[in-house]
Amino acid sequence: MDLHKSPVLTNRQPVPPAELRCSDADRDRIADILRDALAEGRLTAEEHAERVEGVLNAKTAGELDRFVRDLPAAHAHRVAAADSPAPGRPTPGAIPAEPDENVVAVFSSAMRRGRWRPGRRTHAYAIFGSVEIDLSEAIFEYQQIVIKAVSVFGDVQIRVPENVSLRGTGGGVLGNFEVSPLDSADQEAPVVYVDGLAVLGNVEARPKRGKRVADILDRVSDKVDRALRKHLDR
Repeated sequence: MDLHKSPVLTNRQPVPPAELRCSDADRDRIADILRDALAEGRLTAEEHAERVEGVLNAKTAGELDRFVRDLPAAHAHRVAAADSPAPGRPTPGAIPAEPDENVVAVFSSAMRRGRWRPGRRTHAYAIFGSVEIDLSEAIFEYQQIVIKAVSVFGDVQIRVPENVSLRGTGGGVLGNFEVSPLDSADQEAPVVYVDGLAVLGNVEARPKRGKRVADILDRVSDKVDRALRKHLDR
């Protein structure tokens, strides 16, 4: 035992949360709060521009917090994130035992992406093939959905909007099963549960950067409004 090294270990202190390095996702979240504050009239255009510039240059969580400390939305986000994490399993009875859809790729590829409506349960099978399930622009008709992914010498890629909740339970046999957990600050946000197995294959589920459910719905609403205006102008 080296007595000279023990004081170093004892004196080590955990890094305070405010001093942790912030990520691009953290900066985007703060920028969204500032954008909403500008739209609500809580900030002037000059204040908004000054704060956004500070957010882009921020290095730690504490620096980011300074720019939204006086805005109600920042405190609401903290309460929601702390008090209402998505459960690890679906609500009993919410998901049927039988799949609404099977996505199968055997020595081939299959995909679901774009403006589509996922069912409550989807089964994906990649056997010497690849399956892509992209929910980043999907229309969520259900608050909870389950994707069962099975890969045998294949690859299953699942992408979700970055403001939903994502949960995963599964494993790999000489393969990789990886789900990046995600918590939405909105209690009503969709929750995507991924389970399954990777046998000498790969299953991966993670958020798709820059894709958000509300943003997608806003764009669709804008297109509908423009179409209606064109129709009424005729």
